[in-house]
Amino acid sequence: MWKVQLFKLNYDKRESEAVKEVVDSGWITMGEKTKEFEKNFASYLGNDINATAVSNGTAALHMALLALNIKEGDEVIIPALTFIADINVVRLVGATPILADCKSYEDWNISAKSIKEKITNKTKAIIVVHFAGYPCDMDEIVSIAKEKNIALIEDCAHAPGAKYKGISCGRFGEFGCFSFFTNKNLSVGEGGMIVTKDKKLDQQAKYFRSHGMTALTLDRHKGRAITYDVIQSGLNYRIDEMRSALGVIQLEKLPDANNQREILVKEYHKLLKDTKKIKIPFLDIKDKKPSYHIYPILLDKDVDRVAVIESMKADGIQTSIHYPAFKDFSAFKDIELNGTEIAYTISKRELTLPLYPTMSLKQVKMVVDALNKALGNGI
Repeated sequence: MWKVQLFKLNYDKRESEAVKEVVDSGWITMGEKTKEFEKNFASYLGNDINATAVSNGTAALHMALLALNIKEGDEVIIPALTFIADINVVRLVGATPILADCKSYEDWNISAKSIKEKITNKTKAIIVVHFAGYPCDMDEIVSIAKEKNIALIEDCAHAPGAKYKGISCGRFGEFGCFSFFTNKNLSVGEGGMIVTKDKKLDQQAKYFRSHGMTALTLDRHKGRAITYDVIQSGLNYRIDEMRSALGVIQLEKLPDANNQREILVKEYHKLLKDTKKIKIPFLDIKDKKPSYHIYPILLDKDVDRVAVIESMKADGIQTSIHYPAFKDFSAFKDIELNGTEIAYTISKRELTLPLYPTMSLKQVKMVVDALNKALGNGI
């Protein structure tokens, strides 16, 4: 159906062989491959990082809030422009999500100024999202968190490989939370990673991952433990060996894949520079090395987004929206939008164009041609 789809897996025979190797080994739950994936991912971010592989990125966020003892009566500041996982986990621990606005129509990341305005004596944590793989202004945000003694969680679902002033995203807060969902830069289907430099927080995360147990099934299988204790209440947020094996291969491919994404983004920039009725965010990336997760554009206010999507679909081009406003979902009708006008406007006018490492420059042109046609700009 699609001439150019929104996302395509960057897979080859190496992934198939890695999964087969796990199946043939006879051990498919969390084991040695998971340890290898955790070790390699931690090393990728820096030698002082502790990494815990989990079932998905939402689990990582949930575990971070639990480990930081965020509870009923607390407030957690989150971006007004983000995926529902961030607001869901805050509500599920009983806390109140407080929305902060985007910095500008040029930089859609959470605004340090808006964060500061939203802080109260109930604020216990801040969750930032490196939107589309472009790092937030972490100097200002870290400074605010330290000054106010507020925990900082990085949602790095879009940002594996992204850096701010040479420092990897995921290293700035108490926790960094990564997603390895199918459409992510590092893709294993379902999976995630929670990382921290704090060994005590790392141990908390590991307890929450596996029922609060002191020894894993693998340890008993290998004869390293006979029984186990339960230190605290926990959950089952374990990853399996097949996904960890995929993660090992995908992590090896990640630097080259992100570099290829950058080439495609620059081609988009070049071909779209004269296109009317749109604005392109994140053009100023000083001090930032993005991971280029998605290619978002902002349609002018008089453009019918649905008509553009349908026109491009008719030409075989798949698009998406990142993200609908919380207020537009039935579950969040009661959410306060005070002071988040930029984010709300972006939610109404954002359009995501296809981007993936194996995409060709010819396909980028096909997308741009279809967009120009849909906007009535000619080809």
